[in-house]
Amino acid sequence: MGKVVLGVAVGVAVAACAVAALVVGRRVRSRKKWKRVVGVLKELEESCETTVGRLRQVVDAMAVEMHAGLASEGGSKLKMLLTFVDDLPSGSEKGIFYALDLGGTNFRVLRVELGGQRSDLDPDVVQQPIPEQLMTGKSEDLFDFIASSLYQFVEKGNDSVQSLVTKELGFTFSFPVKQTSVSSGVLIKWTKAFAIKDMVGKEVAGALQQALDRKGLNMRVAVLVNDTVGTLALGHYHDADTVAAVIIGTGTNACYWERTDAIIKCQGLLTTSGGLVVNMEWGNFWSSHLPRTSYDIKLDAESPNPNDQGFEKMISGMYLGDIVRRVILRMSEQSDIFGPVSSSLYLPFALRMPAMAAMHGDDSPELMEVARILNDVLDIPDVPLKARKLVVKICDVVTRRAARLAAAGIVGILKKIGRDGSGGITGGRSRSDIKMRRTVVAVEGSLYTQCTMFREYLHEALHEILGEDIARHVVINVTEDGSGTGAALLAASHSSSGSVDNIQPV
Repeated sequence: MGKVVLGVAVGVAVAACAVAALVVGRRVRSRKKWKRVVGVLKELEESCETTVGRLRQVVDAMAVEMHAGLASEGGSKLKMLLTFVDDLPSGSEKGIFYALDLGGTNFRVLRVELGGQRSDLDPDVVQQPIPEQLMTGKSEDLFDFIASSLYQFVEKGNDSVQSLVTKELGFTFSFPVKQTSVSSGVLIKWTKAFAIKDMVGKEVAGALQQALDRKGLNMRVAVLVNDTVGTLALGHYHDADTVAAVIIGTGTNACYWERTDAIIKCQGLLTTSGGLVVNMEWGNFWSSHLPRTSYDIKLDAESPNPNDQGFEKMISGMYLGDIVRRVILRMSEQSDIFGPVSSSLYLPFALRMPAMAAMHGDDSPELMEVARILNDVLDIPDVPLKARKLVVKICDVVTRRAARLAAAGIVGILKKIGRDGSGGITGGRSRSDIKMRRTVVAVEGSLYTQCTMFREYLHEALHEILGEDIARHVVINVTEDGSGTGAALLAASHSSSGSVDNIQPV
């Protein structure tokens, strides 16, 4: 009997040891998997590192590329396009002005009444969808449709359609254009859902003007601009110290006020103001100092425009969510912390910026919004809390890098125009003998306005790069609707001024 009891006891002990070994083995494997995931995060953090020293190198590179782009066509990744806008709104404009904003499947028409003395802006706005057949048909049909909508809009307002006074229109056209004057430009190509073949290579504002004339509407296309230039105009209307504008939303771009004598690639460039707005197209900026990761390289290679828009792919809302998706995918492939690898993780752009920003901003104790988005958007259910915390950290690393690089880009512009306190010294070192002027940058775009952490990281980086003494002179002002209201304001500022001429490319 004693031997039987002893045998049972030994068997139980062996079984217990086996179970214990199994548990320990699982814990060891779990720790190894977690260690691999943490390693992926650490690698991401190191690759995205944006020290002040590195940011100042980006600042210098941006300023150098700006100089190169102004010196010759094709001399830089930055196109540095001349907009021929030589007169920004001052706030003294009076009268009724119109704007047309065409950049997608809808277009908007606006009316702004100005009373001088930087009067409050309360534009009348109507948005209208463009019939699908007009986006692939003939250019005359599209512009006749738009002209008819403008006619009806004017007719319903207080401004008479039959008025002998010519109405001034600002035209925001968000497609690639080779600008030839402040009010004219040749369409390079259509994007988005548009494919009107007979318009490519033709003058855009002229096509609209002809449609307005056919309709009998006494209206002149005073300016042809993009949304970034409109943002600068709107910022300058409210604050005369505004020298640059940046859009940071789904895409990104910047423009600024430049002295005409600094634009070397055009000889004999004459403006009454002595300056001109330059559209940088800064999304295409590139420098070896940008902290590029393996995820950025793959994203770029798999994009429709590889080796293009490198800066935009690191800082704009269009791409940040996809970088986060790629990091989560790699973690899923190296560990079961997120369960079986979801097929949604293999879909490009499955995770968009609004969802990423919502996860980043989730401050609930259990991170329930993170859990919901992982489940609903990426088909990853039942994610443990520690993994949810990991996702928030990934979002933070990617957002912080983007915001700090955007800040470096802004300082690069300030350096180019002598507003960064360095006196032209490379490396961003400030000089105490330089008197800083108040400098305002107008900013627009959902990533900046709706993502609190992005905004805070950008401001933090500005102060770090410039130093507190210089940074207190730099103001970031948020504008709203530069593409609409800003275009109307430019129509006002160019309604009675002469156009820029005598331009001779080198």
